[in-house]
Amino acid sequence: MGCLVSTPQDSGGNRRRPGSIGDVSVYVPGFRIPKPVDFSLSLGDHLPKNLVKSLSAFRTRIVVMASQEASTVSRTRRKSATQHGGSTLADLHQALEDYLPILLGLVKDGSQLQHNVQFVWMNQEDEAEETAISNAWYEVLSVLHLMAMLSLSQANLLLLPRASSDGYQPKVSEDSRRASIDIFLKAAGYLDCAVRNVLPQLPNPLRKELPVDLAEGVLRALCLQALGQSVDIQLGMAIDSAKATLAVKRRLACEMVKSWQQAQDNIMNLPLANGWGEKHRLLIKWKYVEAKAAAYYYHGLILDEGNTEKSHGMAVAALQAADEYFKESKRACEAFNAASPLSRWAMHSDAL
Repeated sequence: MGCLVSTPQDSGGNRRRPGSIGDVSVYVPGFRIPKPVDFSLSLGDHLPKNLVKSLSAFRTRIVVMASQEASTVSRTRRKSATQHGGSTLADLHQALEDYLPILLGLVKDGSQLQHNVQFVWMNQEDEAEETAISNAWYEVLSVLHLMAMLSLSQANLLLLPRASSDGYQPKVSEDSRRASIDIFLKAAGYLDCAVRNVLPQLPNPLRKELPVDLAEGVLRALCLQALGQSVDIQLGMAIDSAKATLAVKRRLACEMVKSWQQAQDNIMNLPLANGWGEKHRLLIKWKYVEAKAAAYYYHGLILDEGNTEKSHGMAVAALQAADEYFKESKRACEAFNAASPLSRWAMHSDAL
């Protein structure tokens, strides 16, 4: 069944909550950081030595890299080069991808080895506790969550405006926007897999004891956030395209409304009393209202193309609603940025 132990978290350099996270275009509501595990003690008598050694090597690398990343992820920065020439985010993501297939061997065909190892993770979002569970499915769930958070962080880096070579205002290139869409969809895939395929493997009593950042509602909200922001980027690109029709823009805006509404439904009743989680809730509230403003705006423009007095009246009503939602979204944006940790939103959909 697995064993769960929650202990007060010691104060460490990687656990200090930042007062400000600077410019962001994708909000990542806290990392989960693994702590060291000695596989030889729990698996040494059950698995070949080379396999135990591989598990230990992969996970030790992840522990070191994740701890380093957590100490800097709270601060806005560009991709930092490693000695191998790649970004730290990409290297950590690759390490997790390499580790996951070997880890899945511990849960294959209901293997009892899944209960032999106690996996420990620190929760950046829940600063009071670290969680230790003797169930390899918990480790799989935590790995998928971290892979999704790294993907969102990579999308954030791509969408931060960069100085242009022509000397004009910093902007985000179309290539970066297109790349971010793929990354958002990848993050959503990890989270959807976590909800559909991994959570059901954990006994219900254990699922109820998971830290808040692994609660089903939070995972679903993060998945829908990734989908919502991918559509947001598509809408921004449609706005910049002379070929995109009003119908296309309205459809994209309506897709955003659906994603953000479902995200809000999943997260609104969860006990997110800490700064990271409450800020996440404020983000979803803001983006939901902003999406409604865009949907009403483009709906109003389409109605205004009609030649009847009725269609014109409906268009005026829709555009007035869009204006009210737009004003509300501005207030919601300010509330999000002012919440701890402080932030400045670096990219905003210019739908109105």
